[in-house]
Amino acid sequence: MSRYDATEDPLCYPGTSILRNKADLTDQDELDQFEQLMFLTRSEEALPEGALDYEHYRAIHHHFFQDVYEWAGQARQIRTAKGGNWFCYPEYIDAEMNRIFRELAEENHLADTNSLQDFAARAAHYIADINAVHPFREGNGRCQLTFLDILMQIAGLEMIECNIDENEFIDAMIASFVGDEAPLVDAIIKMAG
Repeated sequence: MSRYDATEDPLCYPGTSILRNKADLTDQDELDQFEQLMFLTRSEEALPEGALDYEHYRAIHHHFFQDVYEWAGQARQIRTAKGGNWFCYPEYIDAEMNRIFRELAEENHLADTNSLQDFAARAAHYIADINAVHPFREGNGRCQLTFLDILMQIAGLEMIECNIDENEFIDAMIASFVGDEAPLVDAIIKMAG
């Protein structure tokens, strides 16, 4: 998928930025295709049950990527960045993710939001926080969208997949990283119809 800036990564094949994988693919395009195929295959199955906490979030990641990576569902161990913006350092990932999910639970997982606008604003905040932590080495965006879908269902909303503009969502995530959550709020509202 998208390339990361990273410190030397023991998860990559030596001398490359290609992640070691269960299919032993050393061509990035082939790995991307394999990863997406396995993700789509696992998307047809029921998600793991859980308490909508950090442990559950890791189980969702493991569910989607267990066929591709040995480390599926495990927190990232190296420092990574995209576009020169560094994500949460690995030593703080667990604490930050537990904080985010604790705060989300205190808001009843957004079940009590009063309107689509209210839901979108609160969901954007949490999805932006999870993105800034970027707990996994790969697959963060797909897990964020899946989790957003779960939150929408809890709030009585439906994610309309054909309304997701991938480029708009990525741009909104980038904007949220620097503190502007408004594009992400708009993208979430569009996803609900």
